[in-house]
Amino acid sequence: MVRAESDRRMRSPASVSGVDRVATSVLSISSEGEGFVDITTDVRSFVREISAHSGVLTLFVRHTSASLTIQENADPDVLKDLTTALRRLAPADGAWRHTTEGPDDMPAHIKTMLTATSLQIPVLKSEVMLGTWQAVYLVEHRARPHRREVVLQFVGAAG
Repeated sequence: MVRAESDRRMRSPASVSGVDRVATSVLSISSEGEGFVDITTDVRSFVREISAHSGVLTLFVRHTSASLTIQENADPDVLKDLTTALRRLAPADGAWRHTTEGPDDMPAHIKTMLTATSLQIPVLKSEVMLGTWQAVYLVEHRARPHRREVVLQFVGAAG
């Protein structure tokens, strides 16, 4: 460990490597309607499949009514509470003008705007550097099931 300015902070030695690999794949996911779909296993499988060692993994959802997030994976009530919070922020009965695809269409766009359509996750020593209680989720904001695509792209060094 390397000591920082204070004895209370430490960091690991820097891992330095060149870029010799750019790998891209598209993950297709069927949602069951509004809610969270854990895609952590798919993300880790992609990193293993391409023999990634160190670099960055970018995830990008190709839709305007779904999003991506990293959240707690231990207590399912967290995801239920997050769904409730998003419903309160963008209710289906909000008198929205845009209702082309149904009353949940505009709220889904708002929820996507408030969350994220892309994530970046470091990869170090061939491991996706998620914390102990973190998982990667596709968040479906529409009431009905949909087919969603998430682009996975790794840039870094092979191992």
